[in-house]
Amino acid sequence: MKTRLPLCSLALALVATVVSAQNPAADADGFIPLFNGKDLAGWSPAKENPDSFSVKDGILVVKGGRSHLFYTGAVGDHNFTNFELKLKIMTTPNSNSGVYFHTQPQDTGWPDLGYECQVNSTHKDPKKTGSLYGIMNIWAGDPPPAGKPLAGENKYVQAAPSKDGEWFDYNIKVQGKKITIQVNGETTVAYTEPEGGPQAAGFKGRKLSSGTFALQAHDPASETHYKDIKVKPLP
Repeated sequence: MKTRLPLCSLALALVATVVSAQNPAADADGFIPLFNGKDLAGWSPAKENPDSFSVKDGILVVKGGRSHLFYTGAVGDHNFTNFELKLKIMTTPNSNSGVYFHTQPQDTGWPDLGYECQVNSTHKDPKKTGSLYGIMNIWAGDPPPAGKPLAGENKYVQAAPSKDGEWFDYNIKVQGKKITIQVNGETTVAYTEPEGGPQAAGFKGRKLSSGTFALQAHDPASETHYKDIKVKPLP
């Protein structure tokens, strides 16, 4: 009996350590890290071009052919309904990426489910950082032809609210039917989903429900950096 108690205590301590590692502690504001800055633990790349994602010097580097990196970790059992997501992002010239929410892992192609928050400072796509892609766009460029699919509602700007080579804060909040996107503390999108979901062509899977997050590798010429990815589940 004298040896069993210490052994039991040791076993419990080991279990607690493992659980703690799998479920990082929230900070003072209630945000929980999703990226440990060391490796891709808790994240799963699609089978399509999985090498498009790597970690270097504490930064999650997205560079390579089209692919998506899905959060599959323990926080929230990787299933979020109402939440606030915070990321720090840096784009490089002519690069395109995106952050999906309420999506599900899939092997290939653009995600069928969920919404995309665009990450694009200078890529040729006129839908820039801060856009709810194809739904409410921060649009830098000539207006789209009338009735063009995925055009959505556009807010016309001279340039993206993000700059290449500079870290910016990206905040995404979902509460009920409302989606709010902020870039460096400035609101770019305040969208309330209509009954039945978006009516724009090609958006059958774009509907608020629940799901996980994903980071997008858009094309081989694009390179985007991510760090300080954290979430605050909301009631």
